Amino acid sequence: MEQERPAEPAFRPKTFGPGIHVLYADGACDGNPGPASFAAVLFDDGGREVERASGPIGKATNNIAEYVALQRGLECALARGVRRIHVLMDSELVVRQMSGQYRVKHPNLKKLYAAVEPLRKRFAHFAISYVPRHLNGLADRLAAAALKGK
Repeated sequence: MEQERPAEPAFRPKTFGPGIHVLYADGACDGNPGPASFAAVLFDDGGREVERASGPIGKATNNIAEYVALQRGLECALARGVRRIHVLMDSELVVRQMSGQYRVKHPNLKKLYAAVEPLRKRFAHFAISYVPRHLNGLADRLAAAALKGK
């Protein structure tokens, strides 16, 4: 895992206030299902990138890849001692399921939701929001690169 690197010049992360870290997460797959990957990028409350993670996850659906990205990102944040986090994702399904607007119906997604939910509860403050794909560009590019083995 790479650490303490400045944000890419073309990417400006959102900030949500003092003490609130921002996590951008994204999953990618070639076919649905097909070879899949994840990416997660963590920023501190000043908008500085503090950690990123990405990699292949084998054959999966796009929704599974999105959940894996969220899980890995939250694990990274907790390992760094982050207590307050706002997650931004371009998966409307995952955002709505994690915020309680949609029920989780698919058995494979239920397993991932069950793995992510206890992580979410470990934060003193947890928020998750949908962003359009073009505003999740860094995580999107990292997930695409991981899918191609770069």
